[in-house]
Amino acid sequence: MNLDPRPGMIPGSIPGLETLMDAAWPAAEREESGGWVLRAASGVTQRANSVWLRDPGEDPHRQLAAVRDARLWYRSRRLPLIFQIFDGPRHAALNAVLDAEGFTRQSETLVLVHVPGAESGQESGAGSGGPEPAVEISAQPSAEWLELWWSVDGRGGADELAVARGILEGCPSLYALVRDDGGAPAAVARLALPHPGPSGPGWGGLYCMATRLDARRRGYGGRVVRALLHEGRARGLAGYWLLVMASNAGARGLYAGAGFREAGRYLYRQDRPKRHLTGC
Repeated sequence: MNLDPRPGMIPGSIPGLETLMDAAWPAAEREESGGWVLRAASGVTQRANSVWLRDPGEDPHRQLAAVRDARLWYRSRRLPLIFQIFDGPRHAALNAVLDAEGFTRQSETLVLVHVPGAESGQESGAGSGGPEPAVEISAQPSAEWLELWWSVDGRGGADELAVARGILEGCPSLYALVRDDGGAPAAVARLALPHPGPSGPGWGGLYCMATRLDARRRGYGGRVVRALLHEGRARGLAGYWLLVMASNAGARGLYAGAGFREAGRYLYRQDRPKRHLTGC
């Protein structure tokens, strides 16, 4: 299913999803020009160091000029120019410009959504039971939570982790941690909560799902996901989204079992990469 041509819309799911995703993973530095949002966070994660196209435009000449301006903006920060490009026809003109400029394509990422009660069968009840036993929930990431997540998904040392923590704490969130039988952290996840508003129940975003390498295939990942869905239900959330690399078949199976379905996708287009950033 492709994204709707209207900005930030996925048919039958979350209105303004691109805006919600941007708010759930806020960059330390941002500048908007002509509908392009330039984001930077010292090179920590592609998403926080890429251009989000609130309005990609249609004029190739203006797009090329904007690409060159963006290139200078990132170069001054010693970062490569990267675009986060969502699937759909509204990005066709810019994709042609980026093709001509030699931009790479990398890190194809699926956008999955879950609307409680929208489907029949067992999966539609994901997160509708009681609290998941022995899953710790907190409003801030603990040192143990950060250590496990960073050991699985992190790139860099203490300085980069400090930047990542600033991104995580840039919006209200809940953090789940489950321990193994020996008491060591086995899996973690984060639920980005919507900012309060007058438009009714908001949508939550599941991020940072990480399971310790030697604890995989033992159900820990499913437990933290179910625990956060339960927390979201208790807060009246209307639904959820999450992001997963298209190549990660194991994680996709886990999320399908929790009732998530693909609603769109995006990839990153990078300018003549010298420094390769990774992650969705």
